[in-house]
This record gives sequence, C-alpha cells and structure tokens, in this order.
Amino acid sequence: MNEIRTVEAAEQPTAVLRASVPMDELPTFFARAFAATAAALAKQGHAPAGPPFGLYRGMPTTVVDVEAGFPVSTPVEPTGDVVPSTLPGGRAVEAVHIGPYDTMGETYGQVEQWMVGQRLVPGKVVWESYLSDPEREPDPATWRTVVHWSVS
Repeated sequence: MNEIRTVEAAEQPTAVLRASVPMDELPTFFARAFAATAAALAKQGHAPAGPPFGLYRGMPTTVVDVEAGFPVSTPVEPTGDVVPSTLPGGRAVEAVHIGPYDTMGETYGQVEQWMVGQRLVPGKVVWESYLSDPEREPDPATWRTVVHWSVS
C-alpha cells in the first residue's frame, strides 16, 4: 500500500502544452510537450521550478484532456503551442507511486478507496509529477511519481 495523505497544495504557475489526446498516444504527447516547454523556457530565460508533470481534467475515457510541462517561478509568455497555466491550489490527496507508468492504475485504485474511507469527494483534476527520468533511471521498477487528486 502506498502512503496516502491529504495536503494543501499551493497554486503554481506552469508552462504547458494542452490537448485532447487518445490514451494510447499519451507517451508521444508527453515527449513532445516536455521538449517544447523546455525549449520555450530556455528561450525565455526561465528554468523549471520542479519536475515535469501531466495534469488531467475530468475522467479519462479513450481520450483525455491533458496538459503537460513544467512548473515555473513566474508566468511565461505564450510561444508556439506552449502556454501559461497553473497547477491548482487547495486540498488534494497525495500518493507516491513507485514503479512503471502502466501500473499506476493500482495506485489510483488505492487512492480512490482511501478517499471513500476518509469521506472525501474526488475532484475533477488530477496531476502527476514525474520524479524519475527514464533516460537516467532505465529500470521502471524504481520510477517515482507523485499523484495529486483534488478533493472537495
């Protein structure tokens, strides 16, 4: 069982690409989003203020409304497909997933069960912060991802 807890998340400015993406195309979208936002940040003289993330609005079906990029210290100027956005502030449930991305459903299931036990109402926004770089850590069993799920 993952450690699950409630946190008060601080609103954080971000630089992102946002799109409606078929679930099976998420890896390609994330690669493009991280490369584009990193390039836009460098061009504007910004540095990431944290790890890359993916934010999901609403419950995914075969397509998901997603934005991916980096948190920043100050808002960025729109450039190409990269736009400013924010990670939401407020109450959220947080869990750390350890392992490959294709097993994250298990962590989400644990978080959902925990929320039921705590009588929390899941919100419509979920975001994942990717603490591990697969190029530097090739063993997926060691990858660490922080899951935040807004609650009301």
